[in-house]
Parts: sequence; C-alpha cells; structure tokens
Amino acid sequence: MNKVQKSYLNISIKVLIVALTSWFVYSKITHQQNLKQFNALISEFDGSSIWLILAVVVMMMFANWFLEVVKWRHLSKKIERLGWWTAIRSVFCGLTWAIFTPNRIGEYGGRVLLLQPENRASGAVAMGVGLFAQLVLTSVFGALSIAWFVQTFLPTPIFVKMAVWMIAIIYASAFLILYFNVHWVDTLVGKVKFLAKVKPFFSILEDFTSKELCHVLLISFARFAIFTSQYMVLMLFFLPELPMLSMVLMIFILFFVQAAVPSLDLFDFSVRSFVASNLYAYITTQEIAVMAIVSFVWFVNLILPAIIGTFFVFQVNYVGGNGKS
Repeated sequence: MNKVQKSYLNISIKVLIVALTSWFVYSKITHQQNLKQFNALISEFDGSSIWLILAVVVMMMFANWFLEVVKWRHLSKKIERLGWWTAIRSVFCGLTWAIFTPNRIGEYGGRVLLLQPENRASGAVAMGVGLFAQLVLTSVFGALSIAWFVQTFLPTPIFVKMAVWMIAIIYASAFLILYFNVHWVDTLVGKVKFLAKVKPFFSILEDFTSKELCHVLLISFARFAIFTSQYMVLMLFFLPELPMLSMVLMIFILFFVQAAVPSLDLFDFSVRSFVASNLYAYITTQEIAVMAIVSFVWFVNLILPAIIGTFFVFQVNYVGGNGKS
C-alpha cells in the first residue's frame, strides 16, 4: 500500500468513526425520554441555581477524566512515556470508540493507537489493570451495599441476611486479593498452550509493585468518589428529602449492576434507569425524577466526552506509525 492509499484509508477510517458516533448519539438522544423529563425537571427551579448545579456536574466530569489521564500516564510509563497532550488525546479517542462497541471494548483500541505499534498489546494489558482497579471498587462497594439493601428492605430470615453479608464480604475480598496479585494472570496465561504467543505481552503484570497498584487504586477511588458525587449533588438539589445513607448506597448498587450487565454505552441508560427507578422506589415516590437524574449523568459522563473525542479522532493516524497524524 503506497503513501496515497494509506492517506485515503486513514481519512476513511476517521470519517467512519465520526459517522458511527454521530449516528449513535443522534439516534439515542432524540429518543431519550428521560432527558426530556430532566429538562422539564430543571424548568421548575430557579434559573441561576440550576445552571450552577449543572455546571458543577459537568466540571466534575472533566475532573473525572483528567484523573483517568493521570492514571493512564502512570500505567503506560513502564512501556512508553506519554506527554500530557498525547495522553489526553488517547483517553478521549478511546471514549469515542467505546460508545459504539459492546462492553466498551473499543476503548482499548482507541486508546492504545497513540502508542508505538510494538507497545500497543502491552499497553492494552496495562490499561486493563486500570479498568480492573475501577471494577474492584465498584464490586467491593456494590457487594456490601447489596447486603445492606437485603438487610434493610427485604423481609428475609436472619440467617439469609447473614449469608448474604458473608457472600458479599468474600466476594469483595476476592476482588481485592486478585487485584494486588494481578501477576497471577501472567502465570495463568503462561500455563495455557494456545496463549503462548501473547504471553510476552502479559509479562508487564509482573512489573507492578504493591505500592504502584495501591497508587492506581487511589486514583481510581478519587474517580469513584467524583462520579458518586455527581449523583449526590443532583439528588440533594432535586430530591432533598432522600435519606443520605440510603441514597449513597443505592448509587453504589447502581454502579455494580451497570458493571455486571453487558451492554453498549448507548443502551446503558436503559439499564441504569430501570435499576435506579426500582431501587429508589423504596425511599421515594419520585421515580421519574430519579430516572431523569440518572440519564443526565449518563449523558454528561459518556456521551459528552465521546462527542469531545471526535475532535481528537481526526488527529490520529490509524494506518501505521504511532497513531500521531
């Protein structure tokens, strides 16, 4: 393939990615009733205060993804040192790819393309460590919150409640143990014959020390706190009557279910809305307001960054090189 052909192919890929993103976003936003309900909800409040609240939520989104940039630079430095601008482009390109791929799998491809070609496979493994750290927190807080929910709201025998707590604690502990022994994955891959060819890419897992893994987990916790706070800010403003503890723990359950159910980002709001409305029905009759809030946070955290990422997509070289146009 000559230089001109590569150039045309590169442009075609960029246009295709942006076209897919635009179509998916448009098709869902125009039929998203919960966002319309959120618009109706904010119209009932004072203009200046509501815009301040919405601005805070959007700024939290930028803080959230900035922390992901920090985490990505930390994880990738064992493979290739990324500048801040390259890391930002990498993260947002991944978000654009994620939006139209099942279980956000495209985020790996979109992000590692800005690494040197020989580093991309190892980069995907390193990125997986960061995503697993986020999953560990979701699983730990989610499992314990489910146990609390069963104990608080479901009329079950005491031995059932105790069993649920025991399962939740074991489940949460298993995730923490596996995370701090992530090198076990490299060992496991080495024992599977048909994975022999990819074994070298997983060797990076041996390089992460407990201190480094703890650092990644702390960054992930900061992100977890931010997107929990987004829900809290909106719920405290629109539904101040909600009991604080129940509100927060149900947010954790929402995250847990969201992570457990395979879906496209664009269909993810249906799962979130359904779970949220059923959970919060135990503490409020304002299920429509809850679904509207959940949908708005979904839009801010996933759709808005994906739209921003389309501008970075045009700056990536998808045919050869290290992804830099």
